[in-house]
Amino acid sequence: MSLKVPKAQNLQLFKEGYKHLQGLEDAVLRNIQAVAELSDLVRTSFGPNGRNKLVINHLGRLFVTSDAATIIREIEVVHPAAKLLVMASQAQESEMGDATNSVMILAGEMLKKAEQLLIMGLHPSEIIKGYELASVKALAELETLSTSSLPSPPTKSTLATALKPAIASKQYGYEDQLANLVAEAALTVMPPNPKNFNVDNVRVVKIMGGSLSGSKVVRGMVFGREPEGIIKKIKKAKVAVFTCALDIAQTETKGTVLIKSADEMLNFTRGEETHMEKIFQEIADSGVKVIIAGTAVGELALHYLNRMGIAVLKVLSKFDLRRLCRVVNATPLARVGAPTPEEAGFVDVFETTEIGGDRVTVLRQVVEGDPDFDDGADGKGAKGARSEKTRTATIVLRGATQNRLDDLERAVDDGVNVIKALLKDPRLVPGAGATELELARRVEVYGAGLKGLSQHAVRRWAQALEVVPRTLAENALGGGEGNEVVSRLWAKHETSGGEAWGVDVEAETDGTLQSTEHEILDSLAAKQWAIKLATEAATSVLSVDAIIMSRPAGGPKIPQQSGNWDED
Repeated sequence: MSLKVPKAQNLQLFKEGYKHLQGLEDAVLRNIQAVAELSDLVRTSFGPNGRNKLVINHLGRLFVTSDAATIIREIEVVHPAAKLLVMASQAQESEMGDATNSVMILAGEMLKKAEQLLIMGLHPSEIIKGYELASVKALAELETLSTSSLPSPPTKSTLATALKPAIASKQYGYEDQLANLVAEAALTVMPPNPKNFNVDNVRVVKIMGGSLSGSKVVRGMVFGREPEGIIKKIKKAKVAVFTCALDIAQTETKGTVLIKSADEMLNFTRGEETHMEKIFQEIADSGVKVIIAGTAVGELALHYLNRMGIAVLKVLSKFDLRRLCRVVNATPLARVGAPTPEEAGFVDVFETTEIGGDRVTVLRQVVEGDPDFDDGADGKGAKGARSEKTRTATIVLRGATQNRLDDLERAVDDGVNVIKALLKDPRLVPGAGATELELARRVEVYGAGLKGLSQHAVRRWAQALEVVPRTLAENALGGGEGNEVVSRLWAKHETSGGEAWGVDVEAETDGTLQSTEHEILDSLAAKQWAIKLATEAATSVLSVDAIIMSRPAGGPKIPQQSGNWDED
């Protein structure tokens, strides 16, 4: 019999305040529990009938949204294992801009299935091996499920059809209007080679009031304010962009001026004024007709600029300034003075229009095919310069409240990102949970033919995929009906040619529909990434067997006193 050597009692390995959790019970199962909780939180927000969450972040801002990316960005997750899941879904957000919720739900479900295997006594490394095998098989099968692809070059109707499912999952019932707006805006800015499509060229401006039906696409950049001066409209103008204030320069140090006579007093301010006039005269002489200011515009400066017929627009957001510089092809200047020819930009139309009672300023470049396009009156034909112009389109959204507008903007962002993904990889797969169920069926069959312990993990992975159609059905039709729908789908997928049967959230017949006939299609690349990232997140949580947390930095917390401790 082996001799049990007693361990030393208080063996201290770490500094005071460290937490050390180890073993299956303490580390692995607790991690799985934390991740499951996070994925259950966003699970109810999945699909067209997903519920909204009301999130108030640490700055007190209010968000009402069903967009998983926004929810997890605004809630501060501190559990280390749940953070791994957050990182996976953020990777999906930056890569595809859509299907972040699927990553969270899939990873959470995979870990719930793994928990049962761990309790039965399977070793985590066997489960990881099985999950990786299943993931590789599913990605190979996914390639064969593509039913159609986005035609090239895309038209407005084909783009809108491809966008509808992505937008419907955020704004169910308004997907037709929003998809048309996004498709129109995307086609306006589509470069000759669609692969170079830049998401940043489709902007959103939110104007309170009216309803969604009043939204429209405006070609060019729209700013929700009027120009500062009296000049409101200019065509074919040179543009200078300044990031500094257009005002009399204040000195760093205080100085005292001794004035001896009335003449000196009069001349004192005049000197400053003439200097200022000289600077603006230089700017006007260099041919600049539009000035974009990043910060304040002084009254005196405005007076001179009005006199010289130069339009001034204040743009306070740095990001907008950067975008504007790209559109007009200008260099932002940090000093007030005449720009060199390389630093100055050019804009075809600078005008102020009215949208629903609000005055807005539009800057746009005119390209061939536009109603106000003229090919250089001097006959030289500035074609070469024109084709290189950055086109921008702005979607002007109207809505009753700020929260509503924010949510519409998120739906539009998702739509634009889907276009970007589809232009890279145009293949589409059946949506409405059909693809996931078909993959689950095929991986299940594959797992049944494997030898060894990893087959259990492969089959559990396949069961985990079923969570997508199940969640869609539960959110739309309630829990009891959801089970019925999923079992009907399994039956239909077993028949030949049943790959496209998905969940019908409107339950017009028996809760199932042919997703290809109803044109509910999802991007293949987004699904691919979601499966890859969810499996990676699940395996990395499973491969952890100890958590070692140091004491958070910073001094002792201030004791919270009761509300009226200083009252006598």
